[in-house]
Amino acid sequence: MRPPKAIVSVPLERKDGLALEELSDNIDAVNALNASLIKKEKGLYDESEFDKEKDKSRFRQYELACEKVKQFYLEQHEKQTVAYNIKARNDFRAKTRAHMGIWDAIEKLNTLIDDSDPDTSLTQIEHLLQAAEAIRRDGKPRWMQLTGLIHDLGKLLYFFDAQGQWDVVGDTFPVGCAFDDRIIYTSESFKKNPDYGHEIYGTKYGIYSPGAYMELMDEHDKDMLEAVRAFNPYDLYSKNDDIPNAEELKPYYLELIDEFFPQKIIRW
Repeated sequence: MRPPKAIVSVPLERKDGLALEELSDNIDAVNALNASLIKKEKGLYDESEFDKEKDKSRFRQYELACEKVKQFYLEQHEKQTVAYNIKARNDFRAKTRAHMGIWDAIEKLNTLIDDSDPDTSLTQIEHLLQAAEAIRRDGKPRWMQLTGLIHDLGKLLYFFDAQGQWDVVGDTFPVGCAFDDRIIYTSESFKKNPDYGHEIYGTKYGIYSPGAYMELMDEHDKDMLEAVRAFNPYDLYSKNDDIPNAEELKPYYLELIDEFFPQKIIRW
């Protein structure tokens, strides 16, 4: 919603045309400033600007990734099964893992080095701030800047009874149906998975039905999908930007956190 135009109240000491003209000019100046601020904040679906000059082919080069990344995906593709996913969902619902604020959670996450990422060796807080700052530079709404800051906090599950990074991080894929050839390393990495070649889970549709995902989507789901697509460039292509200074940026993002998380402490 566009904010209303400013109303400027100025006491008139001279009841003449010059005073009225001066008042009108002042109001026009305030409204022009207001309009420029509105224009500066871009919409969610406006195309990202920060990455236009970047060579996208340099990112997500899994075939050229280091051995650590390849070993991570071999383990993930072997162990992510239908049975494990059912267990993980039940475990997640059964307990609260921690109580802490957003910035505390970010600092805890900062001790994790993501073995699945071929694009960066930055710390977690540096990547989160890179994404948030790219969104901010593009003039996107404050709530979207916050999304950039917190988008990887699900990785905190690694610190709470995770069996390894393979069950928390990395590219995702559906289980319960045949593994798609578009999944990275597919040709070599799923053969040790117990669901590989399964009489049900190994078929094209498996436990699903044709069009199951899209058929179940309502208008809200479609909007959310577009929002994710609008966000993706800031996650994927901000990783070779300059390293942000966390201490310098912290006050701005603490204010942003307080704006959207007034309860301070979150149940994780």
